[in-house]
Amino acid sequence: MNTVPAALRPRLRRAAVDTLVGTAIAAGAMLSVVLFLTTTYFVILCLIGIGFVALPYLTTAVRRLCDLARRAAARSGVPVERPYRPEPEEIERDIVGWMRRCKWILADPATWRDLLWLLLNSVVGLAGFAPAALLYYAGEGLVLAGGLWRPLAEDGEGRWYASVTVDSWPAALAAAALALVVLAGWVLLSPPVLKGYAHFVRFLLGPTRRSELASRVRHLSETRSGALDTQAAELRRIERDLHDGAQARLVGLGLQLGAVERKLGPDDEEARQLLREARTSSVQALRELRDLVRGIHPPVLAERGLADALRALGLASPLPVTVVVDLPGKLPDPVESAAYFSVSELLTNALKHADAERVEVVAHYADGALRARVTDDGRGGARASAGSGLEGIRRRLASFDGVLEIDSPPGGPTVITMELPCALSSPKTSSS
Repeated sequence: MNTVPAALRPRLRRAAVDTLVGTAIAAGAMLSVVLFLTTTYFVILCLIGIGFVALPYLTTAVRRLCDLARRAAARSGVPVERPYRPEPEEIERDIVGWMRRCKWILADPATWRDLLWLLLNSVVGLAGFAPAALLYYAGEGLVLAGGLWRPLAEDGEGRWYASVTVDSWPAALAAAALALVVLAGWVLLSPPVLKGYAHFVRFLLGPTRRSELASRVRHLSETRSGALDTQAAELRRIERDLHDGAQARLVGLGLQLGAVERKLGPDDEEARQLLREARTSSVQALRELRDLVRGIHPPVLAERGLADALRALGLASPLPVTVVVDLPGKLPDPVESAAYFSVSELLTNALKHADAERVEVVAHYADGALRARVTDDGRGGARASAGSGLEGIRRRLASFDGVLEIDSPPGGPTVITMELPCALSSPKTSSS
């Protein structure tokens, strides 16, 4: 027969689990001492190069112990996120890659917070023994009150428990009452003890405000990059559908209209005229559709890359355009598209609004960014006012954290510089 009231069973179960978790925390506190001393020793040895051999392994062990502390904190209702910086991609499997990994570890502020946590946890973590100590002390009092005091009292001395010397049955009853109080303390105090430890963990092992902002920015950059890639892929799909579907049907329609016109008799001049007008409309629609397809993603950009696409813009412009491009690799498609259409817009502005006679386009990649400069010898005075083409270019570049700088004094020349942060996607050299 179960004598424990149903209302107390969840609390007793929770206190029992907290006791096990607290014991594990206390054991982790003793392990913290070993890891702190070992890791600190090898960090110091990094000054002479020897410590780099073991540092990544030790860091892995430290972070696993920290992750266990975070899981214990989350169980107490205090979630703690991992604050570590992402590991650099494509680390070489050689001594250079090993050194890069060590540099990444030492440059991460969370690494040093982990070390501080190890040092303090060697003391604070011992509080995890508190639930187990309370349970043991309550059990000792109940065992004494149950009759263990008698053989001890036969030796002439009773057993001291709390503030009572247990050497008789009345004293045993008093000890039993005190033991029940301690047991109640075990049930009530175990969750707060672990909750307090959880807040200690979050204070040292959780992300700081600065790292939270950096993580948020990194997440937004990744999601934005994914959205831009998805948008580019969707535009390419629309381009293919227009090229292979609607455009092909318009061509077929023109051929069918020509075939019908040839079958008309000499007396069907009015119908022939209507067919000619329909063919003219279909040819115009086909031309507009081709222009639309080129506007979505120019074929030269898709087939030859940004360098040749910029040269093609220079050749197609009525103005003399000098194009110098130095790209040590393939850029992401959305970046190439943004740069291409921005330069195209600037060439159009130089032709229509600047009365320029010559234009120079220079593009190169350096320090993780594409930089392009468009210079014309026109009358100057260009401004990125609301609704202007330059403001549209600025908004286009802003989608990639890009910037647009305008230097256009009255009388010219006009120098417009664009910078687009990006990474190379393939090692393809293109220069002129």
